[in-house]
Amino acid sequence: MDEKMVEVFKTDVSDDQTAAIIQQQLQHKIPGARINFDLEDCDNILRVEYETAVVEPVTKLMNDLGFYCKVLD
Repeated sequence: MDEKMVEVFKTDVSDDQTAAIIQQQLQHKIPGARINFDLEDCDNILRVEYETAVVEPVTKLMNDLGFYCKVLD
């Protein structure tokens, strides 16, 4: 079994409806990944659990949609 990794991103997504739309688009782009937002966090966290590199596709999709997205340090 492949080991899964988790990448955490800071975003400017602020509402559940937008987060759900983005989550659906990311799920389509990265099948098999577990994706969720934590909008209660001050950084509006996006977490992606995956087996392959996702930083580039996630940030590209988010930027293409007009949202800020950066790997959380």
